Amino acid sequence: MSRTVIAGLDGSRESFAAAEWAAHEAKLRGASLKLVNVWESVPLVQAPFLSAENEQQWAEQLPREAGEELRKVHPELDITVEQLTGRPADVLPELTKDAELLVLGSSGLGGITGFLVGSVGQAVVSRAEGPVVLVRALTAADDADDAANTDGSEAADSRTGREVQGDPEGPVVLGLDANEPDEALIRFAYEAAQRHGLPLKVVHSWNLPPYFAYGLPPDPQLNAELGRIEGETLTEVLDAWRPKYPSVEVLEQAAPGKAVEQLVEASRGASLLVVGRRMRRAPFGGRIGSVAHAVLHHATAPVAVIPQQ
Repeated sequence: MSRTVIAGLDGSRESFAAAEWAAHEAKLRGASLKLVNVWESVPLVQAPFLSAENEQQWAEQLPREAGEELRKVHPELDITVEQLTGRPADVLPELTKDAELLVLGSSGLGGITGFLVGSVGQAVVSRAEGPVVLVRALTAADDADDAANTDGSEAADSRTGREVQGDPEGPVVLGLDANEPDEALIRFAYEAAQRHGLPLKVVHSWNLPPYFAYGLPPDPQLNAELGRIEGETLTEVLDAWRPKYPSVEVLEQAAPGKAVEQLVEASRGASLLVVGRRMRRAPFGGRIGSVAHAVLHHATAPVAVIPQQ
């Protein structure tokens, strides 16, 4: 695997915000940054006012100009650009085989609705063999909130990547099934927290017994015992990792309920949300999984999806 972070560019505000986020991440990793645009020829009947030649010229110009702008902000970063041809949903997943990270932009619908992950983004996440991060650009409402929360001096966060929604000073949040822990998932979250000098918040959820299915009243004593067991399971899993990352402050959250709801809530004020995706092939392509799929659409921080065996 090369020491490269790749950002996909499609000309949208979200993709430029993703490129800026990727540049900051590449610097922290000591890696190079590659800006990639995937050009897929559009039939003239769909784009009658744009010739194929002009369309390809625009596609080639896009990463080149973005690279020039990023080099002004990050002169110490090794930035390359590449224009590829094909279907983005086919080409981008292949890039994850040789990169540390692929970063894509995602459209947003507002604070409550959260992410709107298009068909390309979903296809890439479901088929990628390496980590993929989806980020969302700040909206005009977000910018207004930032201005209201400052005292008129410089913006609250002057670090790069502030164009992306999420709190860069907030914890890295890891969604983890403590009963089936995955090393790649845990390692990615710990390293992200260590690299950024932030706490790591680990969220483990489980379901209470379905008393209603048996016509029984809830059993508070049993619920408390289950909570103790699940909490101890999470602590035991994390204890094995604490010596490897002694500088990382770890916050544990083990609670009954729906994982999606807890992770979306935890994403508020987070710098990054990390979730896993089982690498299972469906008859018509890859699968994201229900939790990761819902989180991608509703989280309010950048989301890293890590493939798990």
